[in-house]
Amino acid sequence: MSRQYLGPYINFQGRAREAMELYHTVLGGNLDLQTGAGDRISQARLEADGALIIASDGHPNYPATVGDNMAIALGGTDKARLTKIFHDLAAGGKIQGPLAQQPSGAEVGWLKDKFGINWTVNIEQA
Repeated sequence: MSRQYLGPYINFQGRAREAMELYHTVLGGNLDLQTGAGDRISQARLEADGALIIASDGHPNYPATVGDNMAIALGGTDKARLTKIFHDLAAGGKIQGPLAQQPSGAEVGWLKDKFGINWTVNIEQA
């Protein structure tokens, strides 16, 4: 059975641990921090009372600017459906990072839709 989620994604450009720990203190719930190279937060996920916030420290080679540091995160395990959604959202917009395999095993891609909204799509292994 596939699953899907939708929530905000925030690129804290090096301050994800600090921000997500504050949100965890304030909101409660469960916080999962995954680190990558240099102890950078590759993904943080806070689930509290039905709310979901996803964050990272971002990629050092692609610093986020204010306004482009937030996106709608869509993820799940149905690869065919999420791949189609990714390309449908990109129609009339711009793929900023094509779906690509990550060290975690997930495929992740970034785009800006035709309305200027940033999206990140995360296809997890079933």
